[in-house]
Amino acid sequence: MEHNVPLRAGRREWIGLAVLALPVLLFALDFSVLYVALPHLSAGLGASGVQQLWITDIYGFMVSSLLVTMGTLGDRIGRRKLLLIGAALFGAASAGAAFSTSPEMLIAMRALLGIAGSTLMPSTLSLINNMFRDPKQRGVAIAVFVSCFTGGTAIGPIIGGVLLENFWWGSVFLMGVPIMVLLLIAGPILLPEFRDPTAGRLDLVSVALSLAAILPFVYGFKGLAVEGWSPWYLVCVGAGLAVGWAFVRRQRRLAEPLLDLMLFGSSAFRTSAIGLTLNGMIMAGTALLINLYFQLVVGLSPLQAGLWLIPGSVAIVAGSMATPLLVKRIRPAFVIAGGLVAGAAGYLLLTLAGGGGDLAVVVAGNILIGFGTGPITALGNGLIMGSAKPEKAGSASAIAQTTGDLGIALGIGVIGSLATAVYRASIVDSLPPGTPAVAAGSARESLEGAVTAATQLPGAAGDGLLSAARDAFADGLHAGAVVAAAVAAGIAALAVAKLRHIPSSAEETAPPAAAPDGVETGAASEANRR
Repeated sequence: MEHNVPLRAGRREWIGLAVLALPVLLFALDFSVLYVALPHLSAGLGASGVQQLWITDIYGFMVSSLLVTMGTLGDRIGRRKLLLIGAALFGAASAGAAFSTSPEMLIAMRALLGIAGSTLMPSTLSLINNMFRDPKQRGVAIAVFVSCFTGGTAIGPIIGGVLLENFWWGSVFLMGVPIMVLLLIAGPILLPEFRDPTAGRLDLVSVALSLAAILPFVYGFKGLAVEGWSPWYLVCVGAGLAVGWAFVRRQRRLAEPLLDLMLFGSSAFRTSAIGLTLNGMIMAGTALLINLYFQLVVGLSPLQAGLWLIPGSVAIVAGSMATPLLVKRIRPAFVIAGGLVAGAAGYLLLTLAGGGGDLAVVVAGNILIGFGTGPITALGNGLIMGSAKPEKAGSASAIAQTTGDLGIALGIGVIGSLATAVYRASIVDSLPPGTPAVAAGSARESLEGAVTAATQLPGAAGDGLLSAARDAFADGLHAGAVVAAAVAAGIAALAVAKLRHIPSSAEETAPPAAAPDGVETGAASEANRR
């Protein structure tokens, strides 16, 4: 009886992984660095409030809308080819963004960056899957992938702050040019090419439907998070869901679909996708609240807040890198569940933070959350990629990335909206007597409004308003954290229920125990059940 032994990666593949780390870092940097640069570029270009929103959001909108298309396109034309095309476009768009002369030009360049960015992540993850066929090595490689993304997100605001202190606002975009040039030089030498030899033509109707489904859905959820329950944004979310249903129906009828729905037939694939979406939701929602807490309750500057977020990001990296070691002896389901239980404890720790500015409590909670997130992020992506055939790696990686973007949109919408609702309900009952109507109205809208209004009131009146608003925000943080803890516990239970059959690395390599004739051993029985 023949056994397919995975080929172990050698020096070339590990050096190739270092090359693939470049676009991952840059992709994450471009997501986070703009928040620091936005005030500077807005002043330099004279961008209005609406234009600032589009400068910020268009990148994420384009990325999330095109991930599925680009993942499938990579299966058809080749993942390395798509990665290099995307790198060239990303470098050119970065230079265009840096030297933009108007808000409209910058919005257009950010849109091009989003299109290019949508090629980078699925191409990178699918290449990792193809280069590292050994499950143990793939686990380490994906942990490195997750760590690079997390690290890029963490250091983005810091690098941005350093650049803005010494150069003009466009310098934050020029970071992408040398990195992409290096990728274009090293990529053809160190990265192998993979494609699906049986892939047919790209279905343009499916591409249009995927755009028409994801774009309004993400736009609507972001709008609900920022502006509350608006009928327009609800319509956008509903329209996105309706078109998404039409997209799924079309994929089921096509012989060569844009998105292979057969991938969801795997329990590991389906459970991992759900888990990553929900985990992304609670992570993004609480990260937003923690950042606001640092700046508006503790009173830190944006750069200081970014620095205090680093321990949580380092914890994600530590959790991700520890995961391949843990799954040598512990089944993935229990590693994921254990991490999520630690994360749930971190979320609950946030409920101890009051309106007085408990920095240490929030930092400690964020560290626990980060460490607990590492295993599900690394193993979830690994299980998704491991469940797909090599020729479908692009589609699988696109789904893995889309779950993250969808989770972020849901998190800001659900957790952010919940915290806002609790804040507004709490501050109504705690405003100091005699607070002017205008100041009270600003305070009811948001903590930012309360901080601004407090500066315009004399002495004790301003201090009282600010104290009440900070206490109300802490109440909102507590509500969001409790929901996040409950969701984390739910994901842990789901992982144990649906993934416990997946063996640890030691179980996979252990020789089968002797058994009476006609009786299957554990490993063989497990494989058959799968």
